[in-house]
Amino acid sequence: MTISFTLLVALIGVALLFDFLNGLHDAANSIATVVSTRVLKPHHAVLWAAFFNFIAFAVFGLHVAQTVGKGIVDAQIIDPQVIFGALMGAIAWNVITWRYGIPSSSSHALIGGLLGAGISKAGLSSVVWSGVGKTVAAIFLSPTVGLVLALLLVLVVAWSSLKLTPMGVDKRFRKLQLISAALYSLGHGGNDAQKTMGIITVLLYSQGMLGGEFHVPFWVVLSCQAAMALGTMSGGWKIVHTMGSKITRLTPAQGFCAETGGAITLFMATMGGIPVSSTHTITGAIVGVGSARRLSAVRWNVASRIVVAWVVTLPAAGLIGAAFYELAALLSR
Repeated sequence: MTISFTLLVALIGVALLFDFLNGLHDAANSIATVVSTRVLKPHHAVLWAAFFNFIAFAVFGLHVAQTVGKGIVDAQIIDPQVIFGALMGAIAWNVITWRYGIPSSSSHALIGGLLGAGISKAGLSSVVWSGVGKTVAAIFLSPTVGLVLALLLVLVVAWSSLKLTPMGVDKRFRKLQLISAALYSLGHGGNDAQKTMGIITVLLYSQGMLGGEFHVPFWVVLSCQAAMALGTMSGGWKIVHTMGSKITRLTPAQGFCAETGGAITLFMATMGGIPVSSTHTITGAIVGVGSARRLSAVRWNVASRIVVAWVVTLPAAGLIGAAFYELAALLSR
């Protein structure tokens, strides 16, 4: 189905709106620890994160964009109504969870919306199960890997700081946390912005605007990175509060371990083309550093509510995406 240029531009605008909200919603993942440890003031932290969000395209390839564009639902069934349903499902779920300060996954909201709209159009046969399998596995693996890496880093930090006073440890890691926050923001920008790149690219592909070959145009890369960076600059303070202080209290050394463990996890996933959730990753890492101190240091009731949101996100965004697809299909008849 070929659409007008005006409608194409409008759909790309909706995609970039989602990317902006992704940055707004997931700013907490990049800056919660560095804000809660008072290494940076909130507004300085979002500028720091936004810069590294933006330059991520220069560091990573576009493997995640390829996965989202071709590896979730069959690219042949993609049309403007499917894209609209996917984006609206993700945007609606992001707004709901942001309103209530719930750190759900923007990434999985988008994938859930895409699955819901795609299945609504063409049934289960439209699903690329290998890509969905990797994404679902990442729901469990990314927080687990983040947790384990953060625990290991806590041990390394403790061993390397034996001869330092508590004030000396604090001073060292206040500086190092600037680097770990930058690395985490880089990983966040590299993985999350690519999901919107994949959506815009598959829309262009469906309209025959890529010359028959699926590739991500450079202007799409720049616009998606810029939209996410602007969203990050706008902050997401309710979620920052949940991530930075409600799960567990953090010192600069613990913040460094959580951010570094999360960053390594995101780097590995992005280079492997796996669309993971930065929210899941940093939550697992924060729980890891809290548990290293003592199990009671983690507010498990808060952590359990976050896990429930992870499980609900895919089906909830999928149902909303399916409803918006049906509405768009009805209006276009």
